[in-house]
Amino acid sequence: MSSQQLILDKITNVLKATPTNLEADLLKIVDEAGRIFIGGAGRSGLVSRFFAMRLVHSGYKVSMVGEIVTPSIQSGDLFIVISGSGETETLLPLVRKAKSQGAKLVVISMKAKSTMADLADLVIPVGANDTDLFAKTHGMPMGTTFELSTLVFLEATIATLVDKKGLTEEGMRAIHANLE
Repeated sequence: MSSQQLILDKITNVLKATPTNLEADLLKIVDEAGRIFIGGAGRSGLVSRFFAMRLVHSGYKVSMVGEIVTPSIQSGDLFIVISGSGETETLLPLVRKAKSQGAKLVVISMKAKSTMADLADLVIPVGANDTDLFAKTHGMPMGTTFELSTLVFLEATIATLVDKKGLTEEGMRAIHANLE
């Protein structure tokens, strides 16, 4: 089997196990939010940036946590955090701070139960908490399966959002950064 097919099969199995209602739940909490703050560490942080960018293109007010121009989070805001373990040490204080300020919390993780999940308003356990789906696979080291599966889940969520809101490529492109 080719490496490409191995990766595609692995991601497909993880996404098949992910509860289908979570996309709608995520879109509902996003729509209800005043402002959206998104964060993650390492490669999960990169995935969070992909999602943040598409939410901006879809007309939402989004800030990346940790940027110098990120405003303070407040009641009515939403913090979406991506953490495979749900225990990322650098993110836990941010999660606690967001909750103490009255913000809602979405945790996207491999684990349905974790310190972050215990604080969350919505937990999205990518792969439905099936640790066997994330077992080490040759050629997919150190969280690759979670990161790629989460990216595909969130891209599919954006596709649903674009369709639901009737957004156009031209309209989204008009919002896209032009100081690149």
